[in-house]
This record gives sequence, C-alpha cells and structure tokens, in this order.
Amino acid sequence: MQTHLAPEFQGTREGQEAEAILRKCVHCGFCTATCPTYQLLGDELDSPRGRIYLIKQMLEGAPVTRRTQLHLDRCLTCLSCETTCPSGVKYGQLVDIGRQLIDQRVARPAAEKTLRWALKAGLTSPLFGPALKVGQAVRGLLPESLKHKVPAAGGARASQWPTREHPRKVLMLLGCVQPAMMPNINSATARVLDAAGIQTLVADEAGCCGALRTHLGDVEGGLADARRNIDAWWPLVEGLTSAGRVEAIVVNASGCGVSVKEYGHALAHDAAYAAKARRVSELARDLSELLPDITSGLEGRLGELAMRRVAYHPPCTLQHGQQLRGGVEKHLAELGFEVSLAKSEGHFCCGSAGTYSVLQPSLATQLRDRKLANLEPGQPQAIASANIGCIQHLQSGTTTPVKHWIEVLDEALPG
Repeated sequence: MQTHLAPEFQGTREGQEAEAILRKCVHCGFCTATCPTYQLLGDELDSPRGRIYLIKQMLEGAPVTRRTQLHLDRCLTCLSCETTCPSGVKYGQLVDIGRQLIDQRVARPAAEKTLRWALKAGLTSPLFGPALKVGQAVRGLLPESLKHKVPAAGGARASQWPTREHPRKVLMLLGCVQPAMMPNINSATARVLDAAGIQTLVADEAGCCGALRTHLGDVEGGLADARRNIDAWWPLVEGLTSAGRVEAIVVNASGCGVSVKEYGHALAHDAAYAAKARRVSELARDLSELLPDITSGLEGRLGELAMRRVAYHPPCTLQHGQQLRGGVEKHLAELGFEVSLAKSEGHFCCGSAGTYSVLQPSLATQLRDRKLANLEPGQPQAIASANIGCIQHLQSGTTTPVKHWIEVLDEALPG
C-alpha cells in the first residue's frame, strides 16, 4: 500500500515507522474474519482494514475527527489480525502510532479525558494498593458494576514466598496492579518455580511494563516505564549483585510479556538504552515458556488434583501477541489435568484488553459473555488463563473460579 506522507509527518520517526508498516499491507481483508469488533459491529471502519485506511488518510493529510478517534478506540489491540495477516503487517504498532497522532489532533470530552488520566495515573500509583484495600473492606456495599472491578482480598498463601536458594535464578516482573489485586499469582509463581528448582528474584524499583500508558496514547510515558524497568533489572541481568546473574526475565502476565519483548523495538531510537533494551527483550520469557522445566520438576510430585477439570482461555497477548500456543494445555494435561478449550471462537478476545473493559464496557461485556458461553459447557471446576485482566474480567461474569494456570498448579503442590 503506497502512502504519500503529508509534510508534517515527513522525516518524523512516527511517520517513517507507519509508512514502513503500511507498505506491507495488501488490503486483502483476511483480518476482518478474525476481528472481534468487526464481528460484533459489522462496520468496516471497526475492522483492522478500515482502521488502517483511517490512519493512512490521516498520515496523508486528511482531516481527522472525533469519529476517527472512536473507531481506533474501539480496537482491542488483541492482535488476532496479525496472526491472520499473510503479509506480516505489524498492525499493533501502527494503531499505537495512529492513536498517539490522533489524540494530538482531536480533543477528547472532559469526562473521557479525566477517566483516561485516572487510569494512567491511578493504576500505576503507589496509592493504588491502599485504595484497593479500602474498596475490598466495603466491597459488599458497592454497586454490582463496581464490585466486579474489586476482587476479594487474597488469602494467607498470597504472602508465602519461598526462601530456598537455587543455582538457577530468574528475575520476575511483579507488575503494577497485580501485587495489589491478585498477589497470589506472583507468590504462586515463586512457589512452583521453587518446587522445580528455580529461584525467583525481583527488583523492587521495577513497575508497570509501559503497556498501560502506551495503549492509552501516552507513548512517552510508556517509554519512561520501560527505561525505569531496564535500570532496575540491569544489575541482575549483568550479575553485578551478590544474587548473581539471572538466566531469564519471567513475566506471568502475558500482556506485560508482549510489552517487555518489544522493549528492543520501542527503544531502538534511544542511543542510551537501545543495546540494553535489546538484551532485556532477548531475556524476556513468558512463564509458559518455562513449562518444560516446571513439568519435569513436578512430575510425580503433585498431590490430589482438587480442580482436575480445567477450561483454559489463552489470552490474546499469549496466542497472538507472543505467538505462543498449545504449551499450557499440553503440559497441564501431562501433569494429570483434564483440560478443555473454548468450543469455538478460541482466537477471540474475552473483552478485557487492558483498560478496554473500563473504557468500552458494552463491547467488553458482550465479548466476555461469548467467551464464557464457549468455555463453560463442559462444567469445568475452574477456568484458567494467563493474564490478570482476563482473569478479573471473566470472573465478573461467572461463579466458576477463574485463576491463573500457575495457581492451579500451586494448589496441587503437596503441603
């Protein structure tokens, strides 16, 4: 697809990156078949192909309006279209550029602007944890719509962190909201890895991976998050502390995994961080990529499986963003679990998509209900996923327990 950049975009990094991505697009339309918003709304402009045209028109100097902004806002950034695309178009990178540039040209209504600011500032703030504790204390008094956003307080095991040392060491990203909302995911990860002979280290100075700000149009804020994390991790990457050198940076929230694996690309233009960012991305591993080691370490050691029947939902950020498919269900089955997948639309997003369920609640709820309808016919004892957003969002629509798959494994450990 040929693009003739308007003068204001010529020579800019954003313009050049967008032009290179657009050049690969052949406008075939395969992406429309796997786009959740197009399937729900039936509007070409709510498909990847339509949004690509809107971004192309803007880059060529056409006026952009609030309607253009709305169509880009409705995109889940689930990247299902990238899995389908025969030309390898990096749609996710393109839509992030498009959102950033449109937000510079189209003013948002005050209420919407305030909500987006609150999400960026609030979810990454050190005050988020204390505020959540207050919400959990009065959870029973909250309206249903808000109660779904406030998970129940974690149990006692959430604070149980293993203390053994192992020759094999990994560094784990704790995340921004996960330590407060679902702390047991991180401690369960450390316990399972410990049982498999791998020690989990953390860098307290690290925080949000940057995806939250980036997908809300604050690209510079997202890059600042990435630089902070790289600085926090670098001593352990290089083995400059008494803890030694880590073999991998493990991420148990698949959305954060996509972001960290993109640090090398995102900071390629930054001379001070390009090499470090590339190294960090090379070391980044989704937790599921350690499953061969976990499975061999736990084989024959699990106790009675209280939740044997598990329906597994692979997040978009795992199956599309990181192109990791089949590993979780395969290894859980090898350990004795009866694992089922969605009976159809397995590639579809559940509607969580970071802050999407807050910003686009109607579409998000429709997608959630479709996903649950495809996961629950086998009457699973638990639904498992690999991203905190998916877990929280799916749990808001079902009484079946929804957990991270690492928690399912952790609960099967003896003692």
